Amino acid sequence: MGENTASKIGFTLLLGLFLTAAIFIPSGCGNHKAKEQETVKPKVDVPPFTALPQDVPTPEDNPSSKDKEILGKLLFYDPILSGDKDVSCATCHHPEMGYAEFLDISIGPNAQGLGSRRKFIEPNSIPFVKRNAQTILNTAFNGMQGHQTVQSENAPMFWDDRVQSLEKQALEPIKALEEMRGLHFTEEEILEVVVKRLQRIPEYQELFKRAFGGENPISVSNLGKAIAAFERTLVTNNSRFDQYMNGDQSAISLFEKDGFEQFKKVGCANCHNGPMFSDYKFHVLGVPENKKLPLPDLGQADKQALDSFAFRTPSLRNLRFTAPYMHNGSFMDLRRVLEFYEDIAHGKIRNKNVPKTKFDPLVAELKLSVKEMSQIISFLNTLNDPDFDKSIPETVPSGLSVGGNIQ
Repeated sequence: MGENTASKIGFTLLLGLFLTAAIFIPSGCGNHKAKEQETVKPKVDVPPFTALPQDVPTPEDNPSSKDKEILGKLLFYDPILSGDKDVSCATCHHPEMGYAEFLDISIGPNAQGLGSRRKFIEPNSIPFVKRNAQTILNTAFNGMQGHQTVQSENAPMFWDDRVQSLEKQALEPIKALEEMRGLHFTEEEILEVVVKRLQRIPEYQELFKRAFGGENPISVSNLGKAIAAFERTLVTNNSRFDQYMNGDQSAISLFEKDGFEQFKKVGCANCHNGPMFSDYKFHVLGVPENKKLPLPDLGQADKQALDSFAFRTPSLRNLRFTAPYMHNGSFMDLRRVLEFYEDIAHGKIRNKNVPKTKFDPLVAELKLSVKEMSQIISFLNTLNDPDFDKSIPETVPSGLSVGGNIQ
């Protein structure tokens, strides 16, 4: 044995003894902090990732039918539902934009154009909608986690979960001043105003009768049911990720599979999980305020219902079609979203109204590198499915402009 070899062996033995002793050093000084951090590390029971089901759930009191879906689609595109007859559901949820909107925060009545081209008509006293328009695609599966069956009547809706079920969700924008109602009717009267308008149109009389029957089929309740029935046809359950989860190993690339593993490893899956990639829970992230000017149009900071700055986890499906991102459209692309998460994981404050003490504990678990960001973004693209209904009615029964004032 040479002298150099003996020296190397001796050094290795000494290093091993040192490391062994270090393991058994009692906790204290610097080690106490590490142990304390470990004890408070949040534990998350992550629901399994699965493909979206082929069968779309429906509530018992609103079974789907072709007549309801046809009626609901016409109502979806008809601006007669808005106070000033200038805004439809499709104004902010257009098929060209994945039933979402290429706009950070939405613009409702007294405006013209579609998506990023939409502007208020002057003079104007209508405020911006404070939040980004979420896609309607796959909202039929809202609330689904793991292999659980969706309870359609309790499905969470909106960024603040203020109503449950697509039937109730369909009516809320009609009642909101800045979304569809406008200034000329109160929240309490607008739905009955809309129903009376529909009752005066012979084609709607016939369509509601086919869909619901009965002596007075045009009602507030049936209005919501018809729109919900149409929205349940807007599903994308054959993305490459769905194909992969259904057994086709070649549906996604090796790089995308690595991205899926990184997605789970770095902590994204703590909140974005299950078949819809959402835990449907509220989290405080401190997203920066929307910088759209003039700020007075936005009113006060959007604190959400409980003044907590907590918003519900959105789905990650079809992100290709739904930029900009976050509840107020703060980020134009996915890399900026991931960079934001990296910032807040390191304690950087991006919203002066939300101190670090309010951040969700799960935020600290996110640790991202540039390479990991690229892998994760590549994986997220496997959740896109362009195969959804993009057809637009040529006319609507009211005779108004299809989609509202969007030209």
